[in-house]
Amino acid sequence: MQRPVLACLIGLTVLFSACSSRPVAPDGVVHGSSWSHSNVSARAVVEHAWVVIPSRATGGPVYAGPLGEVQGRAVARVPVVVMMHGASGISPALKEWQIWLAESLGIGSIATDSMQLQSRLTYTSPVDKESYERIHELRRTEIVFALQALGTVDWADTSRLALGGVEEGAVASARYDGPEFSARLLFAWSCENNFFVKEHGTRLPPGRPVLNVISARDPLFSSANDWVGLPDPIGHCGPLLRNNPRAEVLLLGNAPQRVMNMPAARSATERFLVESLQP
Repeated sequence: MQRPVLACLIGLTVLFSACSSRPVAPDGVVHGSSWSHSNVSARAVVEHAWVVIPSRATGGPVYAGPLGEVQGRAVARVPVVVMMHGASGISPALKEWQIWLAESLGIGSIATDSMQLQSRLTYTSPVDKESYERIHELRRTEIVFALQALGTVDWADTSRLALGGVEEGAVASARYDGPEFSARLLFAWSCENNFFVKEHGTRLPPGRPVLNVISARDPLFSSANDWVGLPDPIGHCGPLLRNNPRAEVLLLGNAPQRVMNMPAARSATERFLVESLQP
């Protein structure tokens, strides 16, 4: 089992120093030209959203599949995590995490499918910050779509919602400042002014629970990345969260960027969500 390098309440900051001189960044590539949703794509993002509904709500087996194919009436409402996928879309790792959430914790989840936008802007990093910011704004609108969808289903307890994200999706989750969510999960994002943003733009509601989980050697947002865009990247959200007594940072050593399925990450997430979404 992987052991965490750090699991702490904010107030304790760990700094990682980077080399003062860095190689020139490689050339990134931008594909596609669309960065805002139409009415058609907004519907598709929700209809193709990957949802996992626990058995407590279905009254039978766990449902895992597109939101648009859910059938039958729910027998109970459950707390839900709105999970924003990373740059590669709804990955097998994300689906695995959603299944774990339902089977182990009895919590539902929805991951909107950003890739339903035809000719959606995609990229191989690093690219220009204007392109990144267009994607971050696109992803922010998808949080609103997810909230609207959850307001129409009979299995979601909308008084117990958490918002989470991975990498690209975590930026949108950290920037969303609406009051609807009781807690935030930020996987593989450092909340810093690095190559990925013009400014980090974090707007977390003060005093609400936040869990930031990231690899201590994240390939994009730590000193492991030669073109991270900072002379001394900290590599986690700790400094921004230090005044929030309900915020936690978990750094994992020798972990991949997709940390959410690591045993230590799951253990921290379980405790965090049980405490944050209790009735």
